[in-house]
Amino acid sequence: MMPLVIGIDIGTSGARAVAMRPDFSIAGQSAVRLDTFSQDPRAPSAWWQAVQAALTELLSGIDGASVRAIAVDGTSGTLLPVDAAGRPLAEPLMYNDKVADDGILAVIAREAPEASAAHGATSGLAKALLFQHLPGIAAVLHQADWTAGNLSGRFDVSDENNALKSGYDVEARRWPDWIAAAGMRMDLLPRVVEPGDVTGTLTPAMADLFGLPRDVAVVAGTTDGCASFLATGATAIGDGVTALGSSLTIKILSDRPISAPRFGIYSHRLGDTWLAGGASNSGGKVLTQHFPLARIIELSAAIDPTTETGLDYYPLGTAGERFPIADPALPPRLTPRPADDADYLKAMLEGMAAIEALGYGRLAELGAPALTSVRSVGGGAANPAWTAIRQRKLGVDFLPTLSDEAAAGTARLALKGAAKAGLA
Repeated sequence: MMPLVIGIDIGTSGARAVAMRPDFSIAGQSAVRLDTFSQDPRAPSAWWQAVQAALTELLSGIDGASVRAIAVDGTSGTLLPVDAAGRPLAEPLMYNDKVADDGILAVIAREAPEASAAHGATSGLAKALLFQHLPGIAAVLHQADWTAGNLSGRFDVSDENNALKSGYDVEARRWPDWIAAAGMRMDLLPRVVEPGDVTGTLTPAMADLFGLPRDVAVVAGTTDGCASFLATGATAIGDGVTALGSSLTIKILSDRPISAPRFGIYSHRLGDTWLAGGASNSGGKVLTQHFPLARIIELSAAIDPTTETGLDYYPLGTAGERFPIADPALPPRLTPRPADDADYLKAMLEGMAAIEALGYGRLAELGAPALTSVRSVGGGAANPAWTAIRQRKLGVDFLPTLSDEAAAGTARLALKGAAKAGLA
């Protein structure tokens, strides 16, 4: 009987689950929408209902007796306060929710090192400082921590990736002293372990609920962004992953941490390697401001990607860029406009490919390794013309993406944990 592990991805739209074999092949997958249970993405009860439904659907198609480990990823920076039994005490603050308390933001700005990911109104630490005075509070947890806690009964542990935006020092591997100086109750912060470390086993109630063995390991997970990178199969130093969605995001696996606050760059730790990257304000949302999706597909078929338009575009929806150029006033550059719509789209795709190349070059300037290969995810990865233009601009191998499901990346961490525990 071949052992299996399960990765769970819980996000703002729903829950996904993937069953994976030791050779990284996928044995089954499922997806359940959050709005099946609630129209409020902030409802933890709906998160858990979606996870239960996704697990139940997944297990209906695989042999549950083969499952050895489960890991969970969640949205980075989503926090909720809980009591000693893990019950939420207030509505969570999501990854993009801002803390409006100027006093909290000022004390973080004063105490936190410049390179810390805890700066800003959406940071996990700002949310923790806001929550810590609630009556009956026992811990402040990230979304993935709480979801995994429902499986293991442990509501006191997190992983290095989720803890980063809450101020955890991933290089020293500890909660730094300056967090206490900022006024945070340190007893409310979870113990932090490496992604892929075993943190417990299923509670008897959870094992019985899902029909799983009682010795199934619960393994520390990660953030949704890190999980998406892992899912692609990128594992070597210099491997890059470009996400071509509404925005343009690049990440590279590095042998050292890269920090550049002015570009919004910080590094997640993955064992002895580091995941560094940045996000541009360019991307698919700029294209859809000019053409509907069907028209983009039609025009792309008419593009010759082997030639250059000669137009030097910097496609932005509005003024302002964060990476690879840090300039809040940078204007869009989308003129002159050719008479032919296909040439106009081609020039925008060339401009975005140039931004991508500049981004990987910027990371190298900051100390990251030179780019050796690229895997592509997101809707834009399916555009052959854009892919050919990018290949020409980047000049490295474009490798196949093993999976675009974040849950598959988290399943890889579950495999790591199962192997550590001698279960697979």
